[in-house]
Amino acid sequence: MSPKGILIPIGGNEDKGVETSEMYTQEFIEEGILSRVVKEAGGIDAEILIIPTASSIPEEVGENYLEAFGKLGCTNLFVMDIRNREDSDKEEYIKRMKSAKCVMFSGGDQSKITKKIGDTKLHDIMLKRYKNEPFVIAGTSAGAMCMSREMITGGSSQESFIKGAVGMDKGMSFIPQLIIDSHFIRRGRFGRMAEAVARFPMLIGVGLAEDTGLIIKNGKFEVIGSGMVILFNARKARHNNHALLKEGTAMSLVNLKTHILASGDRFNIKKKKVKVSPLKVVVDHD
Repeated sequence: MSPKGILIPIGGNEDKGVETSEMYTQEFIEEGILSRVVKEAGGIDAEILIIPTASSIPEEVGENYLEAFGKLGCTNLFVMDIRNREDSDKEEYIKRMKSAKCVMFSGGDQSKITKKIGDTKLHDIMLKRYKNEPFVIAGTSAGAMCMSREMITGGSSQESFIKGAVGMDKGMSFIPQLIIDSHFIRRGRFGRMAEAVARFPMLIGVGLAEDTGLIIKNGKFEVIGSGMVILFNARKARHNNHALLKEGTAMSLVNLKTHILASGDRFNIKKKKVKVSPLKVVVDHD
């Protein structure tokens, strides 16, 4: 049975309608990804929690999201400034997590999210609400990558296809079937995702370009935003020597399937089938 909640992982540099650097980015916020987050949460009156834990400048990032959501007309906003695991046990935060309609994780370092929030009461509330209610969990960059059970923690693009080049750890386990990476095109992360799916071949790798996201609900996802999503499937690889190699050895992976998707395209996570918009062509991904 699929969870009743909604996940919205975003590849980074999502349109916030202010500034032009990576922290702020682009224009046309009313038509962008954050507008879709608000819509899925129930509209501008929905209570939205902003969690900048992953960031090295959480106060600035929190204010930035308050301004961005404010441009969309949202007023029921709260920054949950979690700096350590003890903060995850604050009674006010627990109370708000039980009542909010949406959580928005910022970018930064995904390991900060798992270390400070993972396996806490706050995390447990999110998991239960996502499973049983139309609760929205959104996240950009690190906030997207932490959503999977097998979470990428790092890895150099220059060391692509070398066993051990990608770091993995336990994520927040909102979506166990996927491995999510962000800033995928601009930072050349093909190699580290290839190793990730070679290591966990039964999982689907999802590489999100910037200003691009997914709406994951009812066991399916839809691509939103201006960029592309690359899917990786090593389930039926004819040759995958990852398990046999020593650390630092070059890998070989034969018959790694990939799909490149754009806005409006859909993917059935259980059936591994792609539906491409607007032609509505169904592709078997097994």
